[in-house]
Amino acid sequence: MVRRAALAAAALCALSGGAAAAGNDAVLVELKRLAERIEKLEARNRELEKALESDRLSEKEPELVTRLKAVEFQTLSMQKQARQIEALEGISVGASLTGVVQRATAAGTAAGRRESRANYRGDLTIALPGGEIGDMEGKIFTHFRLGQGNGVGLRPTYVSTPNTMAFQNAANQPDDSYAILAQAWYQLSVPLPRGGHKPHSRERLEITAGKIDPFVFFDQNAAADDESVRFMNNALVHNPLLDSGGDAGVDAYGFSPGIRIAYFNEQANPDSWSASLGAFGSGPGANFSGSLAQPFVIGQLEASRRFFGGLAGTYRLYAWRNGRAQDYDGAQRAHAGIGLSADQRIGDAVTLFGRYGHQLSGKVRFDRALTLGGEIGGQYWRRSADGLGIAAGVLRSSGEFRRDSATVDADGDGVPDFGFVAGHDERIGELYYRFRLSKQLEITPDLQWIQRPGGDPSAKTVRVLGLRARVAL
Repeated sequence: MVRRAALAAAALCALSGGAAAAGNDAVLVELKRLAERIEKLEARNRELEKALESDRLSEKEPELVTRLKAVEFQTLSMQKQARQIEALEGISVGASLTGVVQRATAAGTAAGRRESRANYRGDLTIALPGGEIGDMEGKIFTHFRLGQGNGVGLRPTYVSTPNTMAFQNAANQPDDSYAILAQAWYQLSVPLPRGGHKPHSRERLEITAGKIDPFVFFDQNAAADDESVRFMNNALVHNPLLDSGGDAGVDAYGFSPGIRIAYFNEQANPDSWSASLGAFGSGPGANFSGSLAQPFVIGQLEASRRFFGGLAGTYRLYAWRNGRAQDYDGAQRAHAGIGLSADQRIGDAVTLFGRYGHQLSGKVRFDRALTLGGEIGGQYWRRSADGLGIAAGVLRSSGEFRRDSATVDADGDGVPDFGFVAGHDERIGELYYRFRLSKQLEITPDLQWIQRPGGDPSAKTVRVLGLRARVAL
């Protein structure tokens, strides 16, 4: 500032000494005004620098400083959001709450009178990135489940339950609503061949270990595998021999510790095939209360093909062995069987399914099971999000059970456990219509019938009418 003043003074002296014209006074006035303006600008600059030294906003600050700070804060906020989005990348969360009301006829209940029951179940799933090991990617999956209510209590049937949504252990009091960690597993995906270029890989190996629902990876089906959306009868949700028959050996909630290894080949995309092998705890090993010896082992071959003008279909063939399954007389023995699960689209909104199970060893109440059905999408009647499902099945009484049904007394009370001679197959059917009221809400009326329950030729047909409501995020 002193330097500028000196320069201005020197200029004034030069002009006053070298010119005598009357116009010099005007020049001197202009130079003086210029010096004052420079002084004001310097003061303004010092004020701005002082205001910018603090991150706080003040109404006494110049408007320019306020605007600069606002832009800076907005930029920092955007950067923070970008970092948060990056941190959440790869995380997926799903949640649903489903309620069911059912009513069974007097001929079908254990109490011998009409019975109605309500229950609900909530599911929360979280999938997280599990880190990378070279070109291998990990995934962490957790599943929490809560609920209350057992559903209607039917007389003995092969199908086990008409309401797979029911979620309450008999050990809990009816007033107890409880939650469990249903699944928690880690999965490592390995691109093949090793040392190749990962984006071009059409083969991979998956290794999954933890607490698992075996039906997530085996016996899947696009038209009959989710009781909260499609069929609710237990014999239609999974292979009846594995689930209703108990050969899967899972805990009371349907889960078990285990490991699965799977190979996928997509070189002929969109056609593909895979092979998988799993071993899961059975008996006391399923609920962590005993040894993991003699596990439930299942292997599956799966092929996806396109037929009917390019419509997708998936076909699965599998075999299993449970080293600690339970016979109908209460004895623990090894069981084995084979099964088939297939689904095929035959139209833009029509998917058919079929399952077959064949017991190879073990004393079981039924040793053959065949279920067939499908779902028709509502787009044919201008309700594209709706669905109409219908399915039927036959569960054949085993020869041993036909012979022993009137004589087996596993509890030793002198009274036959079954009290009848099984002479027929059990036949089942289910019909539902799923109304999509909004993206989050679905309402589904449901009707089920069971003929000759438990193979009892004298038993009347069981009919169960229900209504399911599901809210999903």
